[in-house]
Amino acid sequence: MKRKSSRYAPPAESPRFSGGGERGPFNYLTVAVLGGVFILGIALGIVFSSSASFSPENIASREAIDRSAPNPELCARYGASAVVSDMRVFMTFNPFNVYISQPRMQPGCVLRRNNWAVLEQRDLVSNTDVRQCRNRMNTFGFTGDIGDTPNIDCVYQNDAAGNMFLNQPGFGAPPPESEQF
Repeated sequence: MKRKSSRYAPPAESPRFSGGGERGPFNYLTVAVLGGVFILGIALGIVFSSSASFSPENIASREAIDRSAPNPELCARYGASAVVSDMRVFMTFNPFNVYISQPRMQPGCVLRRNNWAVLEQRDLVSNTDVRQCRNRMNTFGFTGDIGDTPNIDCVYQNDAAGNMFLNQPGFGAPPPESEQF
């Protein structure tokens, strides 16, 4: 007597999904090759998109700026290295327009307030310069070699804007400022 199949019985195995052959459209070897290609692509993307260069045209680190500062040893000991941007702003009033010259970037140094004696000992600033700068709660910054003829200015520290590079979402709180000029 022939038995009738039940509608609840499992279907007969097809040859494609039988025990020893392939398991669907992708087997383990294909997945491993695709994963390797994906990781290799990420690695090559990182290598080719890296723009870190130590040429003078590309300042990529604080150490490069420190090395470029005028009198780097003196600047590190008595202040901080800086990038100085010299540019001029022209405003017309009828009609109102603002024009900005091409900025000239050069290395510089900002001295801490308690280290102004370095400039006074070398007769680079007068007592009047020191008094006026101190009255405005400012400090001195310079460009050029301090042993030659540096360009010295009384500069004002402006913390109103803050460091927008440190206030990015997801990067945590900025570190506390360690130097007060």
